[in-house]
Amino acid sequence: MMVRTGLGSPVGKKISWLMVGIFLVVVATTYGQIRLNRWNKPFYDALSRRDFRDFLYQLAVFFLIAGILLVLNVAQKWLGETLKVRMREGLVGDLIEHWMQPRRAFWLANAGPIGANPDQRMHEDARHLCELSADLGIGLLQSLVLLLAFTGVLWVLSSDFSFHVAGRIFAIPGFMVWAAVIYAAAGSLMSYWVGGTLINRNAERYAREADLRFALVRVNEHVDGISLAAGEADESRRVELHLAAVLAATRRLVTGLTNLTWVTSGFGWVTLVAPILVAAPLYFAGKLSFGGLMMAAAAFTQAQSALRWFVDNFSVIADWRATLLRVASFRRALITTNVVPHVESRIIYADGEPGRIVIENLEVASSTGCDVLRESRVIVRAGERVLILGEPGTNKTQLFRALTGLWPWGAGRIERPKDEAIVYIPRGTPYLPRASLREVLAYPMEVENFHPDAFAQALTRLALDRLVPALDTTLRWDRELSADEQLDLAFARVVLQAPPWILIDDTLRSLDGDTLERFMDTLAHELLHTGVIHIGGGQARNPLFTRTLHLAKAPPTHTVGRDDAATAPPATPQPVSPSGR
Repeated sequence: MMVRTGLGSPVGKKISWLMVGIFLVVVATTYGQIRLNRWNKPFYDALSRRDFRDFLYQLAVFFLIAGILLVLNVAQKWLGETLKVRMREGLVGDLIEHWMQPRRAFWLANAGPIGANPDQRMHEDARHLCELSADLGIGLLQSLVLLLAFTGVLWVLSSDFSFHVAGRIFAIPGFMVWAAVIYAAAGSLMSYWVGGTLINRNAERYAREADLRFALVRVNEHVDGISLAAGEADESRRVELHLAAVLAATRRLVTGLTNLTWVTSGFGWVTLVAPILVAAPLYFAGKLSFGGLMMAAAAFTQAQSALRWFVDNFSVIADWRATLLRVASFRRALITTNVVPHVESRIIYADGEPGRIVIENLEVASSTGCDVLRESRVIVRAGERVLILGEPGTNKTQLFRALTGLWPWGAGRIERPKDEAIVYIPRGTPYLPRASLREVLAYPMEVENFHPDAFAQALTRLALDRLVPALDTTLRWDRELSADEQLDLAFARVVLQAPPWILIDDTLRSLDGDTLERFMDTLAHELLHTGVIHIGGGQARNPLFTRTLHLAKAPPTHTVGRDDAATAPPATPQPVSPSGR
């Protein structure tokens, strides 16, 4: 998944060249280490002969080889760190691209646990995965190249090894190679046996960390309401429960890591003398000089460390695999999250004729049942103002989501006017991006699409003229403005964009008298030709609405989907128009 996603991203070529560069540097470094290994024999032989002149010459050779290796190590470090950055750029860019597909983030948020804390998956998990993947990949490549190179060295050094038993001679060609393989295999098997549970323990810890982070962010976002309700003690208790879960998961991970340390550290200490012990029979048999013994021991250490890569990195591999599973499952959910498990029938969305919205046999499914629009066929024409009244117990917000295309589960057919923008105003506080006030009013369109004076006129029309001097100021406007002012700003956005259609989810009922009067006045003048569909119950007698529709609760035995809708092919909801939200 990592390789395919990275190479298929816009930075795929850069990642490929970085990988080629790393491979070449690793091969060059391995050659330098082979030369350094060969240097052991003449250097230690010079010591054993007390040849001071040759000793100085071998020191000069050492510094030359070490200097070249230093340059190669620095180059490998730069290439490795750059690879991490590019991999993260490719992976996170891919995840964001899928996440920001029309409706995808909303569907994922309603898909269960897999949709929880997407910020954690795209930020922390993706970063951690890229760093671990680069480190482990480079380490594995280096170990493989070292193993191939030094296996040949060991084979040559111990090609004629033999031992005597009961007067018979037994030859073991490449004795030191087999000793290194057996030693590393024993350590790998023990590491896997002792640390096999670390993958699940790491995954559990990351999940609990994400829950704690989300709880802290939520408290910070709602600190005003918590303080006014004197709910600090209750929120503290909730956060402490998440913290306790994190600590419990971490303690289980600590136990697993501690048990694994018995194996990794034990083999690490034995490795200090293992190369000498393995090469000693050749030395005492007179087949190796003292310099040859040190050369064989160094070669064994290199080969054995390459073979022990799995042992040394098992805890990191477990961490990497747990992170990979979290990111891979999240990406899979991003691509495939388009169904509700308990509902097979879907609403059909289609582009219709300009100047009208058509709703036929609409049923909206949810976990609490099914709501039905009583009027079997509805045509809303341009400039018409329609009110949809919901009976007690009906889910009016779910109807709003169905009309917008966010919630396609149910039955029926919705035709929306082709190439005509629809602005959606959800219930509650509107979304205001952190941007300049001019950009907030134009959102999600470009500021350049409107006349510079139109922004001030829209603000003044909704009695927000005090904000005109701040049009080019970037702030968290949801923190700077009151709830009523935020709604006024959302309506000023509608006045500025003057869309042909507006769909409102029970927002007018929450407005105070002055705000409601101003907005109604804009609908009667600036937005005279804008079609309005309002879902709610508090405006039944308002003269603005010329027609009323009714949302009813279906009987508990009702099966979602009528014959004509149930047999229709699944539809893909159309993207929100540029002026929509």
